[in-house]
Amino acid sequence: MKNYVIIGGGVASVACMEGIRKTDKNGKIYLISGEGKPTYCRPLISYYLQGITDFEKMKYREDDFYADMGCELIFGKAEKIDVKNKTVKVGERVIKYDALCVATGSSPFIPPFNGLDTVENKTAFMTENDALYIRKKITPDTKVLIIGAGLIGLKCAEGLVGNVARITVSDLATRVLSSILDDECAAYMQKVLEERGVSFMLGDSVSAFDKNTATFNSGKTVDFDLLILAVGVRANISLVNDAGGKVNRGIIVNDKMQTSISDVYSAGDCAEGYDNSINATRVLAILPSAYAQGFTAGVNMAGGEKSLNDEFPLNAIGFFGLHALTAGAYTGEMYREKTEKGIKRLFFDGDKLVGFILIGDIKGAGIYTSLIRNKWVLSEKSKKMLEKSPTLAIFDAETRAKKLGGVV
Repeated sequence: MKNYVIIGGGVASVACMEGIRKTDKNGKIYLISGEGKPTYCRPLISYYLQGITDFEKMKYREDDFYADMGCELIFGKAEKIDVKNKTVKVGERVIKYDALCVATGSSPFIPPFNGLDTVENKTAFMTENDALYIRKKITPDTKVLIIGAGLIGLKCAEGLVGNVARITVSDLATRVLSSILDDECAAYMQKVLEERGVSFMLGDSVSAFDKNTATFNSGKTVDFDLLILAVGVRANISLVNDAGGKVNRGIIVNDKMQTSISDVYSAGDCAEGYDNSINATRVLAILPSAYAQGFTAGVNMAGGEKSLNDEFPLNAIGFFGLHALTAGAYTGEMYREKTEKGIKRLFFDGDKLVGFILIGDIKGAGIYTSLIRNKWVLSEKSKKMLEKSPTLAIFDAETRAKKLGGVV
């Protein structure tokens, strides 16, 4: 009977277990969770701040899931992978593995701000504990400063609206969500938050903190009661790096999620896998990819055969009812459209759709996603139809039946 060890308590870890059990019903599974709790849906912590969900509802699987999977859940920090002896050290315990998956996720990146140590009330916003800390610290009179106008920072701001006196969001970039939106699209999303009372200081950065005051490079100052650091994240690669495995921004894996170390796999936000939209590898730190990678790793760890080579960035964002979807690469020919319903961007590389941005009206997102994933060739007529009406009608009957599940 094989011993499977999974390091990490996120979605990729759960998927890895399910992948293992698809092939091997009897092997022993050990899951090491450094956060000290079963897997939950981290993206929902902003809704906890809003008071519209709780931690019980945020559980990713039911309480009996781990026992049903034949999994021993270990709360503790994995300290070392011994490649020669095929063991993982957790505190005083040493666990033997036949196959290992490193799904350690990512950690907040905290820049070395001058005077940051003088700030008493500060936190990141990635975990249940962060959300609990924020809820404990805020009152209706609290002034909050959020450093970072990416998805994490903006979801935190949304969660705080109506619960505090003032929210200021700062970022060195000149627009919100700068990694996935252009200027016009970013302004469209920013307006929704501003209408709810969120203030922005963009194109500026903190030069120093002095207790409850932040001084910016522009010379402006902001006083606050609570500081939230949402500058960015970095993949947790140290375990594999220290064990001699190949790493870059993430842990390098092939299409079976194998690392460069024999019998060691990786999945989720710490892994650097293949991006179908750019034909290159990069970290795909999104929940659907984490699940797909984890499941693929699990199947292969258990002796099955599964490859993953059709993943690409796919982001679903929403603030106060305004929804946005982005996917793929923003290169090549661009079709743009702005109506009362929202904004659309489609990106074509010759006869293939390689990316899109949809804000407000997200109709057709499923079709766009399928086209990118499968690299389908589009005629000029199909491209024009796709721009105006993203329906299955752009395909002939045979294609609908064979590739999209339509009826001939």
